[in-house]
Order: sequence, then C-alpha cells, then structure tokens
Amino acid sequence: MSKHDLLPDISKPGKIGYSLPELDVPPSELPPENLLRKELELPEVSECELVRYFTALSKMNYGVDTGFYPLGSCTMKYNPKWHEDIPRLPGFASVHPLQPEETVQGALRLMFEVQEYLAEITGMDAVNVIPMAGAHGELASQLMMKAYHQERGDRDRRKVLLTDSSHGTNPATSSMCGFEIGIISTDSEGNVDMKSLNTLMNDKVAALTLTLPTTLGLFDPHITEISELVHERGGLLWCDGANLNSLIGYVKFGDLGFDCVTVNLHKTFSTPHGGGGPGAGPVCTKQKLVEFLPAPLVTKECGRYKLVAPAKSIGRIGGFYGNFGVLAKAYAYIRSLGAEGLKQVAQDAVLNANYIKEKLKAHYHLPYDRTCMHEVVFSHKRQAAKGVHAMDIAKRLLDYGLHPSTVHFPLIVDGALMIEPTETESKATLDEFIQAMIEIAKEAETNPDILHSAPHNTPVRRLDSARAARQPDLRWEISETKIEQ
Repeated sequence: MSKHDLLPDISKPGKIGYSLPELDVPPSELPPENLLRKELELPEVSECELVRYFTALSKMNYGVDTGFYPLGSCTMKYNPKWHEDIPRLPGFASVHPLQPEETVQGALRLMFEVQEYLAEITGMDAVNVIPMAGAHGELASQLMMKAYHQERGDRDRRKVLLTDSSHGTNPATSSMCGFEIGIISTDSEGNVDMKSLNTLMNDKVAALTLTLPTTLGLFDPHITEISELVHERGGLLWCDGANLNSLIGYVKFGDLGFDCVTVNLHKTFSTPHGGGGPGAGPVCTKQKLVEFLPAPLVTKECGRYKLVAPAKSIGRIGGFYGNFGVLAKAYAYIRSLGAEGLKQVAQDAVLNANYIKEKLKAHYHLPYDRTCMHEVVFSHKRQAAKGVHAMDIAKRLLDYGLHPSTVHFPLIVDGALMIEPTETESKATLDEFIQAMIEIAKEAETNPDILHSAPHNTPVRRLDSARAARQPDLRWEISETKIEQ
C-alpha cells in the first residue's frame, strides 16, 4: 500500500491548497464570536495532496462499477450508463411538480406509459408508480387491502399471513398498518407448507403475502393451489415482486392469482440503488383493488394526460409524484430492450444462478437441491464443522477482491450464503467468483485460522459489527488519523 492508501496525517501548518483573487466587493464581518466553531481544526494541505487524499478514499469504495456484487435479494446489477442521461434531459430535469398539467404533458405521458408497461408485464389491471421504494409500495398495498375489507364491512380481518422466509420489511409493514401477523412454515422442499397455510387461513385473515420467487431463490409450484385456498376463504393474495428479473416476460403475477404486487423498479428496471436509494416501488393491482390505489394516478382522456384520484383512494402516500428520475430510467430500460430483450433478462438471471449452484454444491451445503431462479442459497454447514462460519467466508472473499454475498438470510437457513449473480455478469466473472469460493472452502479445511482473521489486505480489518452499528464513528478528528487494525 502507498502512503495515500493508508491516509496518514499530511496536514502541516502553512500549507495552502487554493489561490483566490483579491476581493472586488467590501469584505463582510464574521458572525458573532459565540457562533464561530473554534474546535473545527481543518487540515492544511496543498491542492495536489488534497486531490490525492480524496482519490485514495474513492479507491476504497466498492460498487458494481468496480467489481462483482453478488448480494442476494438485492439485485445489485450493472445498469447501462446512458440510462442516466435520460432523466437529465431538460424536459425531465427542469420540470416542477407544481406546474400546470398542460405544461408537463411529456412527463405525464412517460408516467402513464410506465404504468401501462408494468400492467402488461405483471398481468395486472392498473398500476400506480408513486411509491418511492419497495417497502413504500408494500405500505400502499396493505393499506389498500385493509380499505378493501373495511369497505365490504369485513372488519374482523385483522391478520396478515407471511412466510418464515419473508423479507424483513413485510412483517414491519403489516405491523405499521395495524395488522396482527401469522407465520406460515416452509416445507422440506423450500415451498409454502400447505398444512400450515390450511390451518392458519381463516376468516380473520386479510391477506397472505408472498415473495415469488422466494427469498430462497425458488419458484413455488403450489402457487395456484395457494391462490385458490386464500380466495376461497375470503382473503387477498399480495406479492413482493422484488425478484421479478427472474420471471419477466415468462410469468405474469396476475395469471398466478395475485390480487396485488409491488415491483422494485430500482432492482429489475435499471437504477443503481446502493446506499438506500433512490428507488421506486409501483403498486400493480387487479380490478377489485383499482379504486383504492394511491393518489395521484395518471390517466389519458381525449389525447391529454391528467392526474386523478381513484374513487376510494387511500390518498397520498408521499410528496408529489414519486422518484420521477427512476421512472424515466425504467422507461428507457423497457423501451430499449423490448419484449424479447426483457425475456433475455430472465433467461440470463436464471442461467447465471444455476451455473453457480452447480459449480459450488460440491463444496458448500445446498439446503434445497433443485433448480433455482435468480439466486441460490447455500449454508456454512460443512465449514462450520471446522469452526468456520458464514461471516468468516464473507470476510475472506474481500481478500480475493470480491464483494461478499448476503449472509445469515433467509433466517430459516442456518449460516446462509445467499448469492445473486444477476443477469449482467459474464461467465468469466462468475468463474472468478466460483474459484475464489472453492479456494475458501479448501482453506476452511486446511487453514481455518486464515478465515477467522480475514480480511487481511483491506484498508480496514474486521470490525466489531455490533459496536460499529451502535457506536458509529462519523466524525473526522485530527488526533485520530490512523487506520484501526
């Protein structure tokens, strides 16, 4: 490592990194003494040193533009750079949400056509693109389902069922909406346990929420049977469509019996979304729920686009019209790929995940040895016999220059290693990852200590995760400039 990789304290009194012209206006007085921050000791460096300092920092960042990012359940795929140019076009970037409708017809047309495309892709009757994240779309969906039952006078339906492999946002959203929660078990094949569902699905249940494909990366072959059971007993069926990239162009949620689905545009439809945003979580519904959709909804009347509120809308759930830039990128993605291109997305996502599964199942425990969809979930079971656990494997991957997979989720798999290659990675990249995982499996057998102390060649060694979460160090201080080992 160079001295700039280690980021030593290079500040020296008298160094100057700027040169400003003389003032051509009268100088202003400083604020009152009590408002001045005297404890803020800014470093004194030259311009060259300053540039190198921040450039070195930037090299420590890891992202999909620098390497493979196999975070399961997250779909951290590469997105075409030219899609970033679309929302920057003046007609999109310079509009204001308070402009009269007649002056933003182009933007409204884009929103309307995204609604129409998503309705076709999901097999639903109507779509609202306002929600600004998957969890935000979940919230809208469950408020709609709650309003639906209340409108029918069915006020005793106060419970939502979800599976034991669900995303954590699912139960959190149900609780926020005032629902009680029931947990459906997963059977030995990784599917919904039909006996468990049959026992819990009664006249107190408002809805069953499923992720399909599941967070185990599997397609549940009982989905038609599940749908029939839920509907026979008066409930609704909602889908967390976070994993749509494995089904797009081949399977429509509406054809499977779902009443409502939330789609993560930032996962399937081209928006880099690391660090918590930006996102978009459109809600797609069958006819029975259309009148409860959030406001506003874009409609087309006599060749003009209008913003309307559905008859029994749950109301506004966010400011203005959602993350419009994400909608613009999704529009570009759908239009540029077309129907056949979208089907290729699903083909490649499923092919890549199954390639990894077949190459690694001789080296890592595979809890559900069957064809997977967009991701594959292994377990640390074999390595744990040598005292090596999922977190050790993840940290060791950093030494190979690769981002780790998701670990310890879903919770029903002990020591889960959840790998999602996405559809954008090449065979060469997958082979590099596979070889690293095989080498780590060998190290677990012959030299487990090297995994226990990993990573070894990263700027920061292994941290105390619990302490880092509870006591984050977010402030630069001149007295604390050494990298903590």
